[in-house]
Amino acid sequence: MWYILLGVLVLAIILMVIIKGLTTGSKTQDSMLKQRAVFTAQQQLIFARLKEILPNYSILAHVSYDALLTTKFLHTRAKYRNMVADFVILDEHYQVLVVITLENMLFTKKGRDVIYEEEILKSAGYPVIHYKGIPESTKLRLELKKYINEETQPTLKSLKFLSCEPEAKMIS
Repeated sequence: MWYILLGVLVLAIILMVIIKGLTTGSKTQDSMLKQRAVFTAQQQLIFARLKEILPNYSILAHVSYDALLTTKFLHTRAKYRNMVADFVILDEHYQVLVVITLENMLFTKKGRDVIYEEEILKSAGYPVIHYKGIPESTKLRLELKKYINEETQPTLKSLKFLSCEPEAKMIS
C-alpha cells in the first residue's frame, strides 16, 4: 500500500513538472527592437546620385514586388513574395519609369536568382537596370537616358540633366 501511495505521489509531481515546463516553454520572449540604417553605404551613394540626376522625379527605395505586381493566383504570388527592388523611379504621374536592382556585395545570390528576379519584373513590362557594383554618375545617366524619353518628359529638356558632355563656354 505504501508503494502504491508513494508511486502515485511521485507520478503526480512528475506530471506537474512536465505541465509547468510545457506552459512556460510555449511563451517565447521577443528580443529587444533596435533601429537600423535604411540604406547600406552602397545604396546611400546610388540614392544620392539618383537624386542629383533626377531632381524632379520620385525615387522609391526598397519597393516590394507585391507593390509592383499583381496576379490572380496565390501560387504565382508566392514566387515573388519576399522579393524587393532596390530603387523605383516614378514620373510626375507616379508611373514606373524604370526599376533599378543592385547586387549586394555582402550577400551573394546565385546568378540565376538575380536573373529570375529581373525576368519577373520584365515579364510584367517593367524596364530593369541591374548593377553589380556602384555605377559612376555618367554611366547611370546614360542608362537612365535609354528609359526616360525627353520628348514626353518636359522637365528633362529644361534641365538638360542627361547631357554627359561638358557645356561649351563662351569666350569673349
